Amino acid sequence: MMLRWMPRARRDLVVLGLMALASFGTGVHAAATPTAGELLYRRGMLLSGRPAHGEREAGAGVEGADAACSNCHRRSGLGSKEGRNSIPPITGTYLFMPRTTSPDDMAVPFVEGARADRDPYTDETLARAIREGIGADGQPLSYLMPRYRLGDTDMAALVSYLKGMTRAPVPGVTDSVLHFATIITPDANPVERQGMLDVLEKYFFDKNAAVRSASPRLYSSRKLIFRVTRQWQLHVWQLTGGPQTWDAQLRRHLAEEPVFAVISGLGGRTWAPVHHFCEQQSLPCLFPNVNLPTVEEGDFYPVYFSKGILLEARLIAGQIGSQHDSSAPRRLVQIYRSGDVGEEAAGALRAATGGRGLKFVDRALKHTGGSQELAAALEDVGPGDALVLWLRPDDVGSLAAVPVKAGAVWMSGLMGGLEKSPLPAAWRGATRMTYPFDLPEQRRVRVDYAFGWFSIRHIPVVAPQVQADTYLACGLVAETLSHMVDTFVRDYLVERIETGLEHRIITGYYPRLTLAPGQRFASKGGYIVRFADPVRPKIVAVSDWIIPR
Repeated sequence: MMLRWMPRARRDLVVLGLMALASFGTGVHAAATPTAGELLYRRGMLLSGRPAHGEREAGAGVEGADAACSNCHRRSGLGSKEGRNSIPPITGTYLFMPRTTSPDDMAVPFVEGARADRDPYTDETLARAIREGIGADGQPLSYLMPRYRLGDTDMAALVSYLKGMTRAPVPGVTDSVLHFATIITPDANPVERQGMLDVLEKYFFDKNAAVRSASPRLYSSRKLIFRVTRQWQLHVWQLTGGPQTWDAQLRRHLAEEPVFAVISGLGGRTWAPVHHFCEQQSLPCLFPNVNLPTVEEGDFYPVYFSKGILLEARLIAGQIGSQHDSSAPRRLVQIYRSGDVGEEAAGALRAATGGRGLKFVDRALKHTGGSQELAAALEDVGPGDALVLWLRPDDVGSLAAVPVKAGAVWMSGLMGGLEKSPLPAAWRGATRMTYPFDLPEQRRVRVDYAFGWFSIRHIPVVAPQVQADTYLACGLVAETLSHMVDTFVRDYLVERIETGLEHRIITGYYPRLTLAPGQRFASKGGYIVRFADPVRPKIVAVSDWIIPR
C-alpha cells in the first residue's frame, strides 16, 4: 500500500489504524496501540484516518473528537447522567443482556441508566441504532444520540470494541477483597510518611471492622447493595533509588500485588514517573500528597487535589500582573534550592509572566549550602526588585540574619510551612504568602471532623494537612464505591469520582472540590495572605479566593 503521497500526520494515523486492526483479531489491546474500535470510540477517528461524522436532529453535526462516543457514554462505556438526561451504558454486557422485568433481576452489575425492559441488541440492530438512531425495540433513540455515517469495516470494529469492554476480570478485585496500593517515593518527608500511613492503616482497619460486624442482610434492591463482605487490603509500595528505576519497581509491585487503585501516596522532588506509570497501566491514582503534580493534557487516571506549587506560581503571577506600571518591579529575583521542587515553580512563574517585560533573575542555592549562601544571594536585592522565595522552613528561618530590602516579597506557603512558617518578625510585614487552601477559620468545622477521628483512634497529628488530605481521599473512595454498587471497573471509579465530588460536604482544607470530565485538579484556586502580627501563626487574606486563568 503506497502511503508516501499522504501528509505525514494522516499517514501516521493510517499506519496506526492498520497496526491496530492487525492486532485486533489476536486479542492484543495495549495502551500504545489502540484498536480501530478504540480509536473510533475514544477519538472519533475512522480507520482511514479521517474524522467520524455524526448528525443530530435539525442537522446539528459533530465531527472527529467531538463525535467520539466516549464524550457521552464515557471512557468506561457505562454512561453518565447530566441533570435529567441519563446516558445509558453501551458495553456489550448491557447491550446484549436478556430482557428482564426489573433491575433486581438483571444478571449484570447495576449501573444507573441500564434498561431492563428492552430486547437485547444484535449486531444488526446495534448497527441500525448507530447509523439511524433506531433502538432495539424499533423506537427512535434520544435526540442527543448522533446518527453516524460508518462503513461496514468501521462499524464492525466499533461493535467488536463495545463487546469487549468491561468483560475481562478487574485486577485487584476478588469476591472477598478489594486491593489498594499507596506509593511512597524515597525522598518523601519521613514525618509525613508516618502520618499518612497511620491514617491509611486505621481507616482500612475501621473499614474491615465494619465488614466483620455487618449483620446478615434481608432482601434489598440491587440499587442499594454494596459488597459488605469485601474487605479492603492496603499494599505499601515503598520505592527506592533514582526516579529512572521507579517504573521497573512499580511494574514488579503491580505484577506481584495486583490492585484496583492507588489511594493517596506521598512524593518529594518528583512524582512524574509514578504519574506516567499509572496512566500507562490504566490504574487510578487518587489524590496523592505531592506539591509538584504532573500536568499532562489528556491523561485520565491520576487525580489530584490541586496543582500545588504550580498553582502558587500562577497566584503570584496574577499579583505581579495586577500592579500599576509605577509600582512594577524592575527585576523579579527568585530564590530556591537546586534540586528541590521550587526550581520547577520558578520556571512556572517565569512562563506565567512571560511577555510582561520583567527581568528574571533566578538564584539556585546549592543543595548543601547554608544560611551564608542565602544571605549572599540576597545581597544585591533592592527596593526596585520583587523577591519570590521558594524555600523550606529551615531556610525561611535563617532569614532573621538578612535585612528586608526588596520592594515586594512573595513566598510559597506549601514549601515554607503555611501559617506555621518560621518567617522572622522583620520579614512578616513585607511578605505575602500563597495559600492554596481555605482560610483556617473558614475550614475549621470541615477539618475538625478529620482531627476528631484522629483523636478517637489515637493517631498523632504530625503533618496536619497531609493527614487531613489522606483521610479525605479515603472517604472519597469509600463514598464513590458505595454508589458504584458492585460495578468494579477502574475507569468507572474515576468517572464516578468526577460526577460525585462537587456534592461532597466534608472537603477538608479546601473550600470546594469539583471535577468536570477531563479535569484532574479538584481545587482550582487559593488566597494571597499575610501574617497578622510578628509572632503568632495567624494569617489574614489580602485577596479574595483567586482562580488563575
